[in-house]
Amino acid sequence: MPSEKRIVRQEFTEDLIEPELVDAKADLARAKKTFAEDDPKWATIQAYYSMFHASRALLYKKGFREKGHSCLKHAIKALYVDSGILKTEFLADFDATMLLRETADYKSDFSDEGAAASIDNAERYLARVIELLITAR
Repeated sequence: MPSEKRIVRQEFTEDLIEPELVDAKADLARAKKTFAEDDPKWATIQAYYSMFHASRALLYKKGFREKGHSCLKHAIKALYVDSGILKTEFLADFDATMLLRETADYKSDFSDEGAAASIDNAERYLARVIELLITAR
């Protein structure tokens, strides 16, 4: 099997940060609305994508891009958690929400509790990412 780079250097990533934050905020707002409309499956998925886009913004800030969801998680760990910039709890929340999204999306296994936890995780995560990006300027 040929070796593939799953995290690669990307030039001009600064311009990609704001659109990712816009998507992250929109996905979180949609997750809350969808949850209020009693659709926990889609609320879970949308909450995860809020975290996904917020994570991409962090990755772009460091001049990288990912080629897969799990690669993004590992990159956030290497670039932010291992260096002490982001607490481990945020990565754990990202990981848990990723798992909830996968089970909701691929196995139709979801709940109100999982959706609520995903939304809470996404809200805290996005707030922390925005804080990190503001202080990094």
